[in-house]
Amino acid sequence: MTVQVTTLDSGLQVATDTFKTVETVSLGAWVSVGTRHEQPEHNGISHLLEHMAFKGTDHRSARSISEEIEAVGGHLNAYTSRENTAYFAKVLKDDLSLATDIISDILQYSPLDPEELERERAVIIQEINQAYDTPDDIVFDYFQQAAYPNQAIGRPVLGSVALVKGIPRDTIKSFMTEQYACDRIVLSAAGNVNHDEFVALAQDTFTTLPFKSPRATETLDYVNGDYRESRDLEQLHLVMGFNGLSYLDIEYYPMAVLSTLLGGGMSSRLFQEARERRGLVYSIYSFTLNYQDGGLLGIYAGTGGDNIGELVPVICGEITSVCGKVTENELARAKAQLKSAILMALESSSSRCEQAARQLQIFGHTITIPEVIEKINAVNTDAVETVARRIFCSRPTIAAIGPTNKLDDYAHIENLLP
Repeated sequence: MTVQVTTLDSGLQVATDTFKTVETVSLGAWVSVGTRHEQPEHNGISHLLEHMAFKGTDHRSARSISEEIEAVGGHLNAYTSRENTAYFAKVLKDDLSLATDIISDILQYSPLDPEELERERAVIIQEINQAYDTPDDIVFDYFQQAAYPNQAIGRPVLGSVALVKGIPRDTIKSFMTEQYACDRIVLSAAGNVNHDEFVALAQDTFTTLPFKSPRATETLDYVNGDYRESRDLEQLHLVMGFNGLSYLDIEYYPMAVLSTLLGGGMSSRLFQEARERRGLVYSIYSFTLNYQDGGLLGIYAGTGGDNIGELVPVICGEITSVCGKVTENELARAKAQLKSAILMALESSSSRCEQAARQLQIFGHTITIPEVIEKINAVNTDAVETVARRIFCSRPTIAAIGPTNKLDDYAHIENLLP
């Protein structure tokens, strides 16, 4: 795997990961703009802007955008996160020029048609309401908000119904003009692609976006919190998390191994103890959320009301245990899981395309697979135990939806932890 990178005079970074064993190309523009760059009164504007990108340009109608890409058998999509927004496509190799032109078009020439804007507000409101009606989804937004209260990083990507209804069109347009800049974009492609040809396409199509000076970003401040929402549900949806690490932290890889052996698969401690041995849950797993300057390590579990009193001590017990002793066998399993996930992703041009873009955004350079494997291999039991004590010494953040009256109070749960 060899990634080539060229930075244009405009500041746009162009990356390619070429392999000729496929007949397709995945490509996309990763823009360093997300929820953490929004003002409180405009929360949700990045996601709204992402939706509007597909609602027509100065050169194409909304219907033309979808018809042109689907006429060649390709597909086009996008997503918004807390630190970036991505617009991406997958096409046959001969249609790379068309896909690049469409992506550049929607990023540079969106008129934000007023009628389309009002329709899309209604669509996003439906998306927000659907998320609210999905407790095992919305509980993660509540968890994020409790961990980072009154901070942009803690606000929901979708925003709220009231805010989405009220953001003026001129504000949306100003946000795009201010935030979308060539030096904040990585244009990446992976698959059957020629680097020089892709660079030439980028030079020909990305011609109007400005260059912006560095912007100030609010520093993360993990606070911890306790959010509970009582609903008439059979299951309690619980997320318990702690102050985690950034992508750039020296203990990032030990943390990844820790999360995997704690709750990353069927052989993990939490799955074995809570589901296999005790039958307390159907779903339980750990996860990490990593940002440029911080992060979270969390555990999700869904359980019936009668099991809450037993489940929480089990989770806290496994957290306490992993701070004291990690075995060589479980370390080896966790490392094998991480390495296999990385190597399997090499079979997907979409994964490789995104990986190159995100590495450039985060580190300023790409990292080879052998380098990543070497870092994982270097993790030992002492490193995992050390990072566990570092993370789990922070005060927990708890978010729960369902029969919360059966969940112990915050102080009691905190006392069960190391």
